[in-house]
Amino acid sequence: MDVGKYLSRIGFEPQSESTLETLRSVHIRHLLSVPIENLTVHSGGLIHLDLPLLFDKIVNQRRGGFCCEINGLFSWLLTRLGFQVTLLSGQVKSKYTGCYGPHFDHLFLMVVIEGRRWLCDVGFGSEGFSFPLSLDTADPQEQGHRVYRIREETGMHYLEWQGDENSSGRKDWDALYKFTFEPRSLGDFSEMCIYHQCSPSSIFFSKSFCTLLKPGKRVTYIGHRLITETFPTEATGEVVKNTQELKDEEIPPILAEIFGVVLPSPLIPKDEDVRPPDVKH
Repeated sequence: MDVGKYLSRIGFEPQSESTLETLRSVHIRHLLSVPIENLTVHSGGLIHLDLPLLFDKIVNQRRGGFCCEINGLFSWLLTRLGFQVTLLSGQVKSKYTGCYGPHFDHLFLMVVIEGRRWLCDVGFGSEGFSFPLSLDTADPQEQGHRVYRIREETGMHYLEWQGDENSSGRKDWDALYKFTFEPRSLGDFSEMCIYHQCSPSSIFFSKSFCTLLKPGKRVTYIGHRLITETFPTEATGEVVKNTQELKDEEIPPILAEIFGVVLPSPLIPKDEDVRPPDVKH
């Protein structure tokens, strides 16, 4: 596990100081380089939360992974770069069912710099933020055409956003996930890592997908579809979505060309409905 090799993987030049600017830079470089994907589950493999295995997969094999894989390894990198990092657990609100997932549903990070707390998450997906969010304010935080906020209610914190279908007309706030500041360890997520690989209430089991942020857009493979979301410009003013239907034989070359992912075993595409989980609130 070599820091320099990891930084090369994400195209990041080593920085000498653990500043907010360094954190912002490494955060966005990670999002632009490492896809969020569950293709191991749909190509006959199993996921284990051991850091050397995660390093080999994400850095050496140039793959992506679940939130607990990506953010788990990212926490190791940030620690080696001199940051004060705490692993946190979130319950994601499913866009398919409207329900919150179980505890340890999502792994993300809190980084403290000069007494200020920052929310970091390079493993969330299409609704995720590009740069760290301040955990010390409830005010809206704009990032390009998107707006986020962190709301507190009876000891629970909610990461919320206003969507991005139209940059000129803001919508109501909608929760992405809820969480507390209780520190966690990577091993705490082992049971949920298994859950996501075998539960019909998990998108990771129900749909084969791979998604990657690119400059000005996001590209997502799911099932037999390739979806490109181009972000608003002055000319369009809104997100432009294009969907391409794929045949089985078209999927591997697209994964390699667009996402840099080459699987060791054949992929079985999947796109089934996600069932509501047992945990509703």
